[in-house]
Amino acid sequence: MDKIDETLVMRTRDFWAAIVLITVSVFFLWKTLDIPLWGENRAGVSGSDWYNSAAIVPLFIFCGLLVLSFVLLANSIRSGGAQNALTALGIGWDKSEAYRATTIGLILLAYVVGLVPRVDFILCSGLLITALTYGYYGGHARRALVACIAVVSAGVFAFAVFPAQAEWNAHGDDWFTLALWVSLSLVVLTKAASERVLRFVPVVAILAPLILVCAMAFIFRQNVPARGGLIFKQIEYHYYVTLRPLWKD
Repeated sequence: MDKIDETLVMRTRDFWAAIVLITVSVFFLWKTLDIPLWGENRAGVSGSDWYNSAAIVPLFIFCGLLVLSFVLLANSIRSGGAQNALTALGIGWDKSEAYRATTIGLILLAYVVGLVPRVDFILCSGLLITALTYGYYGGHARRALVACIAVVSAGVFAFAVFPAQAEWNAHGDDWFTLALWVSLSLVVLTKAASERVLRFVPVVAILAPLILVCAMAFIFRQNVPARGGLIFKQIEYHYYVTLRPLWKD
């Protein structure tokens, strides 16, 4: 397959990916509208000021995703990908693509269903970032399998051992996820000598969810996932007990 055909296949995939992302964005924007935004009372949930509404973050995320999806769709149409997709269903699907899509799908399913509601956000997101970067940088099938096993193991453990919401503040799944994250990070660092990009993975995996969850909790006053998690519980305690009195007094 020459370069032109590869580009056309990519634009064709962009067309289908944009359709899926637009559908997902519209669905979650529709569901987000159930959350009070302007202080109204809806479905028994009372809102306060708009900047304290739990709807702000999902609205921002899915509006941004919707805009990017339309940009991707427009680029696909201009490049001929849409015409190819609609006339020949030219997705270019093959065994390696099916393997890649399946492992990524399992990782995201384990993260959304098993980890996010139960496990500390910093821990589960750090594991996710490490797994996706290590597993899918450079196109190594064995790495993708290792990354998938790590995240799915953490998700299945959390879902199976702590299925009820009353048990979500227990820390057994936090420690299990932390052990998998540290183990996978050590594997990543063993490859970092030959692949410079991997040296930055542990730093990004720590800082990205840490900054995001602290901004959500202390700047935008949003509810954060697994608020009683192993790491965030300590951050929240020292913010209100140790740090905040320094400027409040």
